[in-house]
Amino acid sequence: MLASPAVAATAARLIQQRIADGTYAAGGLLPSQRDLAEQLGISRTSLREALSTLQGTGLVIPRPGKGMYVAEDGGQQAPTASPAWKFATSHSLQDVYQLRFAVENFTARLACLVIEADDLAALRANAQAMRACIDAGDFTQATQLDFDFHMQIIGIAGNQAIAEILRNSAEVMQESQRLPFYKRGARHATYDEHMAIIEALAQGNPALAQQAMTQHIVQAAQRAGVHFPTGLEAASAAA
Repeated sequence: MLASPAVAATAARLIQQRIADGTYAAGGLLPSQRDLAEQLGISRTSLREALSTLQGTGLVIPRPGKGMYVAEDGGQQAPTASPAWKFATSHSLQDVYQLRFAVENFTARLACLVIEADDLAALRANAQAMRACIDAGDFTQATQLDFDFHMQIIGIAGNQAIAEILRNSAEVMQESQRLPFYKRGARHATYDEHMAIIEALAQGNPALAQQAMTQHIVQAAQRAGVHFPTGLEAASAAA
């Protein structure tokens, strides 16, 4: 039986919630796959997919011959390695980040020219919600909020063509935003960079807003294992 991605994702969230509320204690052994599948009302195939997702985030750890355990720190530390890029057969991760670099730098400048107090409040609320998800180890929701943050800025900029292109590529965009969360020691880097973008927008300085967005996209790409020339290196060397 094939796993249902939607069922597996829901199961992963439920298990994550049970870990967060202490039902499954940090460092403790999870129920057997048979028992856990019965508790969640799903197939063992879908359960294995859910556990694979949680293992990728470092929330659960397999111990051969013993079973699946909750991480000792409850998954508070990001794992050391990013999972494989899911869209390698259709889009290189470098191409996706180069697209984001080209498009989002421009929209940050546009947004800075028209942003209002309510827009800034919404962006700050998004950033705080994302931080809470990161603290809870919920990288799935943190990724959704990350995507929403960038789409908010594009919406403020008012370029509907760019918004439609990125919205139609939401799954690819969100996967590119998920990978940086796996960089050990940099769990809050995306939050910090978002706050720098917000501050630049609040100052009404288009050049500063573009610079903050540039740094965010380049650094997020590097956390995801992607390094690409931007032309900024030569400018910095010449300065």
